[in-house]
Amino acid sequence: MIAIVISVCLLSDPGVCRDETIPLASEVSAVRCMFTAPRHLAQWSEEHPEWRVVRWRCGPTGRRDI
Repeated sequence: MIAIVISVCLLSDPGVCRDETIPLASEVSAVRCMFTAPRHLAQWSEEHPEWRVVRWRCGPTGRRDI
């Protein structure tokens, strides 16, 4: 299964960063993930205004590296 893996940092303390995973439906391909990621990233950012997305990628779920 493909997911969007994002690295985010706290706006109030940019030294505090973490990785988040946005799982996608099982039938979503890596190419489709790349096309739909901006919409998911915008939604995640709206729901988490205290965090800033610093990088993202599409990859298999369960991977923790970026």
